[in-house]
Amino acid sequence: MTSQSTSPSAPSRNRLPVPEGTIPVGIALIIAGVATYAFFLVGKSAVGGDEQFEPIVSLWFATFALAPGFFLPLEQELGRALAQRRAVGDGTKPVIQKVVRLSIMLVAVIVLAILAASPLIASDYFDGDSIMVLALIATFIAYAPAHLARGVCSGSGRFRDYAIIMGSDGVVRIILCVLLAAVGIKAAGAYGFAVAVSPLFAVAYVWRRGALEPIARRLRPATPPLPEAAGLTDADARHDGGAVEEFDDGSPADWNEVTPNLGWLLLGSVFAASLLNAGPITASLLAADNEGGFVTRFSYGVLLARVPLFLFQAVQAALLPGLSRMAAQGQLTEFRTGLKKLMYVVLAVGVIGTSGAFVLGPLAIEIVYDAELTGRTLAMLALGSACYMMALAFAQAVIALKGHALVAAGWGIGVVTFVVVTWLASDELFRRIEIGLLASSVAALITFAVALRSRLRSGVIPDQASVMEAITDQPFES
Repeated sequence: MTSQSTSPSAPSRNRLPVPEGTIPVGIALIIAGVATYAFFLVGKSAVGGDEQFEPIVSLWFATFALAPGFFLPLEQELGRALAQRRAVGDGTKPVIQKVVRLSIMLVAVIVLAILAASPLIASDYFDGDSIMVLALIATFIAYAPAHLARGVCSGSGRFRDYAIIMGSDGVVRIILCVLLAAVGIKAAGAYGFAVAVSPLFAVAYVWRRGALEPIARRLRPATPPLPEAAGLTDADARHDGGAVEEFDDGSPADWNEVTPNLGWLLLGSVFAASLLNAGPITASLLAADNEGGFVTRFSYGVLLARVPLFLFQAVQAALLPGLSRMAAQGQLTEFRTGLKKLMYVVLAVGVIGTSGAFVLGPLAIEIVYDAELTGRTLAMLALGSACYMMALAFAQAVIALKGHALVAAGWGIGVVTFVVVTWLASDELFRRIEIGLLASSVAALITFAVALRSRLRSGVIPDQASVMEAITDQPFES
């Protein structure tokens, strides 16, 4: 404890959200990634093949374009606002109430939009399966409390609970899938609803542990000192699995407190999540009636191409706080050096991933999923994923340097590029989507690189809020 009080960097550690939570979050990301591959393998076998599994695949990628796209910004802003109130010893319950109301309004708007477009969605996207539209609505609703719970956990320093919510979602999904298969259920709708309810189990678990009590009940009005102020860790402050009671009635919260960057974060998040899942979604919309199983096979290639991205985000969660802390301490030269080294790692991972996808990808797809994809297709998908990975790294650095609007613009440019290139690039469906994904990631990457250079030259210094938003800016959900 003494070393913390005398170390010159101690104030920075107390001021910035950091690293104690990055290890469990990184582990949770890896678990979520492994669970994704397992779900596709088990689900395909359970329903009877690629063609039967296709509606579930379509639901999957639509879900993870919508849910993180709309709810991740709420999670980020909730976590930021809670952390700021904790830093000044103010009660956080008014902030939570504001964000809960905001999320309810957002859910209502999106659900109404899905219902209004449900005939078109059912016929053109789910091949006439209206049950899958209901599953999509249920899934979108279910991820709202999951993201709010994650925001509460991150903003209050409960990173283990945050990791539990993130990692257990995929594990529960597989368990439900296996149970449905064991009793002989083959209807795609049942597995769609398994995707829908899976995030709620972890939310219920951390709620019972006490981490989410402020959402459920009123606590005493006095706010205790922060654990950090007493030289304690979050773990030291817990007793018998309980939580530090900091979620009391505090000063009233106005909308400006919880929405200063919400518009830009929302816009950027929707664009980023849409771009990440654009390949399978576009394949679902453009595939001809006689191309049964096309979308499912294509999704296998997309998942294989994401292997480096899964691993990178786990590493990124640990590296970004350190880089941002350097910038916050005025060590911009060290920040640039560290960022360059990170980019070299990303570049190396991208080259290895692309080469591996071309040489070993077809064999891996055949062994794991009993499907056929060419090395060219897998290499193109892997290259696009590598460029997206580098773009994401730059985007998080730009957010840490308070460039929220620039990040929204960059992802928006990527989406426009994907639409235009996919429309004009080729008549062959696989190829036009592959080229579109690659071109869109490159466009976003160039935009973020220019934006980062500009922010560094302007001498912008990150603060606690921007760093937390950067750390949790992960449009990659599974």
